[in-house]
Amino acid sequence: MANPLEQLDLHELRQRTSLKWRTHPPDVLPLWVAEMDAVLAEPVAETLREAIARGDTGYPSGTAYAEALADFAQRRWGWSGLDVARTALVPDVMLGIVEVLRLVTERGDTVVVSSPVYPPFYAFVGHDGRRVAEAPLGPDGRVDLAVLDETFARARTHGRGAAYLMSNPHNPTGAVHSRAELEGIAELARRHGVRVVSDEIHGPLVLPGASFTPYLSVAGAEDAFVVTSASKAWNLAGLKAALAVAGPEAAADLANLPEEVGHGASHLGILAHTAALRDGEPWLDELIAGLDENRTLLGSLLAEHLPGVRWSPPEGTYLAWLDCRELGLDEGENAEGPGTVTDLAGPARFFLDEARVALSSGHVFGTGGSGHARLNFATSQAILTEAVTRMGQALRGR
Repeated sequence: MANPLEQLDLHELRQRTSLKWRTHPPDVLPLWVAEMDAVLAEPVAETLREAIARGDTGYPSGTAYAEALADFAQRRWGWSGLDVARTALVPDVMLGIVEVLRLVTERGDTVVVSSPVYPPFYAFVGHDGRRVAEAPLGPDGRVDLAVLDETFARARTHGRGAAYLMSNPHNPTGAVHSRAELEGIAELARRHGVRVVSDEIHGPLVLPGASFTPYLSVAGAEDAFVVTSASKAWNLAGLKAALAVAGPEAAADLANLPEEVGHGASHLGILAHTAALRDGEPWLDELIAGLDENRTLLGSLLAEHLPGVRWSPPEGTYLAWLDCRELGLDEGENAEGPGTVTDLAGPARFFLDEARVALSSGHVFGTGGSGHARLNFATSQAILTEAVTRMGQALRGR
């Protein structure tokens, strides 16, 4: 089995019709939205071919997806606590998060996030009538428990309900929360009466040197929820399906999830995600090896072409959080707080305009994002090298 990231050239990738490859003109190298330039895992492709051949395109049924996730969690992370009876189908991770938050908060309640963080956390939560409160990460890019403690206390003022929406591993910094960190979060949440919802979509994408801890596996997380999917690890965003998982003390809450929520998941998506979790680990192992090589290559390229950029190599995900503040690239008037994934300012705007490389703009990730850019290194080494070389040339030529 070959590295999935090295099997498609630029011409082949430009035939794709997805958001990553159609948002910008053809001269732009897109290293922004979280899609991978990878071939599909063969067990997934074969499952889809067989379903199409037999016309199996109806409504979803059964618990095969949850069973596959439970088996994967046992094999991959040594976690045997995922009970299929405490799971529910949801359309995708973000819509699942919204539905779970509706179970444990009311309109006007506070949802705490650790910024900078995935931009849809702001949009989806805000659009559903909840108030977003930031507990910024520490200078090391990790959860600051003291800040979280203070933010939880403020969120619970006057007895209002509150939840903590966590990214585990963290997007955009790539930090993989340790068991000790997660236990600290659980203790604070219990003490303040805050319900935790953990987005673990990047859980399978932990790189060598780190290990993933499911939040529901730590002491104190029994009343929490996880929402996850195979979509990031196997590049299946266009095949909608995700799972909400409740801790033992949250099972009664999950039972109140409206039955119609599960109708939003795609039958083909469920088949694909199930196949990925059951039979896609050899492909995933090759992918992670390729991402590890790309992480090392990116470090060398940044040192050579963009020595003014600061970064901490991510422990998980395929996303690099680049601190470009020393480059002197003005954020401009468009960098006012979190925004949509297509909003651009500062470094991302400069590199798109001058280098024809598309990155995600740091300001849309909330407090702490200004002056940063997020780079998706799940591509071939040739494309990654060309992109960073262009960026360096543009900076030297300004």
